[in-house]
Amino acid sequence: MNYSEKKNGKNPEESKAETTIVMLPSDANPKGNVFGGVILKHVDLIAGLVAKRHAGHANVVTASIDKMSFLKPIFIGNAIILSARINYVKRSSMEIEVNIQAEDLDDNTIVHAGTAFVTLVAIDKYGKPTAVPPLIPDNDDDKRRFQEGETRMKSRLNEAAKV
Repeated sequence: MNYSEKKNGKNPEESKAETTIVMLPSDANPKGNVFGGVILKHVDLIAGLVAKRHAGHANVVTASIDKMSFLKPIFIGNAIILSARINYVKRSSMEIEVNIQAEDLDDNTIVHAGTAFVTLVAIDKYGKPTAVPPLIPDNDDDKRRFQEGETRMKSRLNEAAKV
């Protein structure tokens, strides 16, 4: 990486986001289980926020959400805690990792409820992909996540080419 890339790039810490949302009766089925679509909506929103923070000038749109497994149920009255960070940047595409936790507010327990990898693309005012700043991994964990993100991105592109 040369000096100009480092100067114009961003590290993952600059764009990360976290939010907590209480799940209400309108978010769930009659038995009190929160709809998967409600959770996915919040995953998409926070991933978009992280991508926009990284991209800056550009509009960002969701290109894909990798397989989403709901590991634990989330119920009315639980809080969902979403933590999102950017793992990988290509030219205009970005991979955002979103971790989902469910907090039972009655007994103060928190469980890991799922993880999603969301790919977003930066687009210009004409709807065409546009370049975003490079991602500058600051430490070994960032570098590992970058390499893993690159592997997942190549896999996504290979799958898309088969269709």
